[in-house]
Amino acid sequence: MKKVLILYYSQSGQLKNVLDHFIAPLQEDSTLQCEYKEIKPGKPFPYPWKFYEFFDTFPESVYMDGCEVESLDLDEEYDLIILGYTVWFLSPSLPITGFLQSEQAKKLLHNKPVITVIACRDMWLIAQEKMKSLLREAGARHTDNVVLTDQGKSIYTFVTTPRWMLTGKKDAFWFFPKAGVARNEIQDAARFGKRLCTTLARDDETKHKPMLKGLNAVNVQGKLIATEQIAHRSFLIWSKLIKKAGAPGSAPRKVVITIYAFFLLILVLTIVPINIIIRKLLYPFRRKHIKKAVNYYEQPSGK
Repeated sequence: MKKVLILYYSQSGQLKNVLDHFIAPLQEDSTLQCEYKEIKPGKPFPYPWKFYEFFDTFPESVYMDGCEVESLDLDEEYDLIILGYTVWFLSPSLPITGFLQSEQAKKLLHNKPVITVIACRDMWLIAQEKMKSLLREAGARHTDNVVLTDQGKSIYTFVTTPRWMLTGKKDAFWFFPKAGVARNEIQDAARFGKRLCTTLARDDETKHKPMLKGLNAVNVQGKLIATEQIAHRSFLIWSKLIKKAGAPGSAPRKVVITIYAFFLLILVLTIVPINIIIRKLLYPFRRKHIKKAVNYYEQPSGK
């Protein structure tokens, strides 16, 4: 009997819901044993977030200063590991980063096939690049990546996602759609589990190749690649300024966070709409470059 370990950290419960549907076929397979483990930070993060607590995680998230996490009660060997994570400020969440930087994770993941599963808004490329780096450092074999993104258009999620995180409300309002991944997409995640039942029966997890190709596991929006790269460069600068201002929770740090929040608001109201227009105008001239970048970010599972 093969053993599959599912690791995750989910505040709102959405990622856990995705994983529940993802592994449902695996749990029904008598030749497989699934083990769920939630990664728990030493100091729990709030949900919904308070404003300053939310932004106080910004610098450490960007620079991947992972938080302390509780040790997990795990077996020594697993045939496949499924790692579910959410994105904080274009980076893996702090509990996930903290776990992957731990000695326990390095022993657990060494030379093991790992499938990453992401549930977030539509900007996840930089976070996945950081995740790949963490997995390499742990000696893991990254076989596949699955991404489910918010149902609303990018411009809407600038409002719906922060509202959800800060209030816990994800319902539709005014002209804004409901926040989060669409229900039918979450339910349809079972297709990945069905494929894994077949590939695990063939021992494909040992063959150093993707197992989820052809299932539309990821959908890279080429027009957002440059936007995300620019945003990350800005994040690096502001994160450094906030860290230099003081320790987490300190008054000087809150002052810089307040300035940054106003900067973000102005950015969303002015620069972001202009950037969308410019991207559309330049797209025909950058089509080949964007296609090459899309092909790269779609790996290893492709569409």
